[in-house]
Amino acid sequence: MQFMQNAVSSSRPTLRGISSMATRQLLAELVQMYAQRSDGEIAIESVGGVDAAKRVQAGEPFDLVILASDAIDKLIATGHIDASSKVDLVHSGVAVAVRAGTPQPDIASENAVRQAVLAARSISYSTGPSGVALVKLFERWGIADLIRERIVQAPPGVPVGALVARGEVELGFQQLSELIHVPGITLVGSLPPEIQITTTFSAGIGSGSTQAAAAHDLLEFMASAQAAEAKRRQGMEPA
Repeated sequence: MQFMQNAVSSSRPTLRGISSMATRQLLAELVQMYAQRSDGEIAIESVGGVDAAKRVQAGEPFDLVILASDAIDKLIATGHIDASSKVDLVHSGVAVAVRAGTPQPDIASENAVRQAVLAARSISYSTGPSGVALVKLFERWGIADLIRERIVQAPPGVPVGALVARGEVELGFQQLSELIHVPGITLVGSLPPEIQITTTFSAGIGSGSTQAAAAHDLLEFMASAQAAEAKRRQGMEPA
């Protein structure tokens, strides 16, 4: 999924970026805000985070890359992102959703969430870092084998909320930012603090970018206090 913003007519090449789906709505809003103060076109494609990292790793040229912090670090280590350009943008937590009109489970405590998972006929979570952390949580609880057959893995780039809305999944876990705009679901709430899974999303400039100065200006704006309200509106906290 890609969005493009054209502030005014400009001869400058399009600033091209890639991100995971978790930050898609936020980036669309921030780019629109930035376009009011800068010229040139900005096109950011949002796909599954795993696929985004693979494309950058394969050498596809991007001026900007916005992914989970550890994914950015790996791309820096392989020389695909300029190490000096990395900036943390937001902290994003995981929430729980059910299909609209269905009963909402108690998720007020760690034990309540564990019981809700055990009672659910089907469970889904993303392929990103929050999904990896959930698997570890289920293993720590000693229920991973018990629920293995009930797990519906959302394909990269497909929101867990969409599976929940269609009734394919009873209990969905995903970044709050990816659930708040999905129709047909009820947002039960965020995971309780003792088991909350927080992912930091960071950005960096592609090592082969020919528009490093323009990319740096955009990242500086995205990390500024001016962007804080938009981040909270999209279910995230400024980093």
